[in-house]
Amino acid sequence: MHFTIHQSINIHLLKIGSITNSSVVQIGSTGSIQGQSEQYNTGGFTEEAKTAEVATEVEETPPLVPLSP
Repeated sequence: MHFTIHQSINIHLLKIGSITNSSVVQIGSTGSIQGQSEQYNTGGFTEEAKTAEVATEVEETPPLVPLSP
């Protein structure tokens, strides 16, 4: 069964609270959403990155941007 849907959508304000690596914003109708992930070597790196070090002590430094309570 196939459906053809024609839509006209006017968006006056779109407010997104937060964005993560796997965020999806859907406007309109869709039959399925397929994930897509792409990696690009824009820095021209030729070697693997160094292994991250685990911090053993937590520093009590304030954030650079004041956060609301």
